[in-house]
Amino acid sequence: MYQTKKSRVISLLAGTAAIVFASTAAQAETIRVVLGYYSAATQGLFEGMAKDFMEKHPGDEVKIEVIQWDNLQQRLTTDIAGGTEPDIAMIGTRWLVDYVKNDIAEPMDLTPEFKASFIESFLSPSTFDGTMYGLPVAASARAMYYNKDLLAKAGVNEPPTNWDGVVDTARKIKALGTDAYGFALQGKEIETDAYWYYSLWTHGGELIKDGKSGVASPEAIKALTLYKSMIDEGLTEPDPSGLNRQDIERLFKQGRIGMILTGPWLRGQIKADAPTLNYALSPIPEGTTKATYGVTDTLMVFKSSKQKELAMKFLTETAFSPKWRIEFSTKEGFLPVMKEEAAAPVFADDPQLKAFTDMLPYARFAPPVANWEQMVDAVIAAVQKVYIGQAQPEAALKEAAATIDGLIQQ
Repeated sequence: MYQTKKSRVISLLAGTAAIVFASTAAQAETIRVVLGYYSAATQGLFEGMAKDFMEKHPGDEVKIEVIQWDNLQQRLTTDIAGGTEPDIAMIGTRWLVDYVKNDIAEPMDLTPEFKASFIESFLSPSTFDGTMYGLPVAASARAMYYNKDLLAKAGVNEPPTNWDGVVDTARKIKALGTDAYGFALQGKEIETDAYWYYSLWTHGGELIKDGKSGVASPEAIKALTLYKSMIDEGLTEPDPSGLNRQDIERLFKQGRIGMILTGPWLRGQIKADAPTLNYALSPIPEGTTKATYGVTDTLMVFKSSKQKELAMKFLTETAFSPKWRIEFSTKEGFLPVMKEEAAAPVFADDPQLKAFTDMLPYARFAPPVANWEQMVDAVIAAVQKVYIGQAQPEAALKEAAATIDGLIQQ
């Protein structure tokens, strides 16, 4: 009799456990996170975040997918059109205005304490009409890296501070007769436009002014004419229109570039790929003013997500915890976006970061306007035509300005 009762109890408990397990499984949720590729570390970093989060939320799952940046926007556009968008996506912050305009981005309801944990200047690019639609996952300003050995061989003891000095230094490096080039100039793929903005902004130009395109202003023409003259004089690498950002950074790591304008991530790459390279950093060269390109990338939640609450928990509890912020920014080579992150010794005690942080007061951001990516395409087409000699700067930029004005009016 005891055995019979015991069997019934065990059977009852087993049945109850099965019901509980089925109930838990039914409540388990999966969020899909699509990210842009920064480096070989990107996948592992976010897989680590996902593992931490899933340990705290048993049964729930976080799926990580990493896409090359050059393909990311098209991939998200295709997913949106097909109704298969992820729950969370990493985007270039400049894309966010179109997502907000088309009611694709979910507004972020953040606690005052969590919001206050960020460095305030990095929140503004993803805030529209007082509402935040994304969190800054990566932030950078740009500076000039220079090869100290190359400059020394050319008889240059200090890095140039203005564009006249850049041209003069590049001429001296060319005169060495080696396989090195004075000044790196990107002319292909993503951020080809940004490489021209360094010259545009420091010459006093604006991308959009008084509701119209500023890319054909006298300052803009002067900025592009400068780059074209450097190409024609052989002061850059041959055929800049055939090299993207990674290509010119690779040349710098090989010791074949005297000066290059890029972001803080290159420091980490140099440490890993070219640890003996003798280099230093200085501000973007001046024309008539100081300027640098300030950039943030954003993690956003899609309004169509069926797991918005879990997606926000993943962001606020794990992805933006001090532990993961410090590890992410350190390994990927970005500037800290949160106050506790910035106070960590790895950032606070790093003198090289000063070249970037000192430029933040002069940072310019891509304007928060609709159709921005189409405007970028017009600028890239214009500068590429000039670089390969198919058009003069004034004509090419006037054509781009006309296209941009049409997009502004849409």
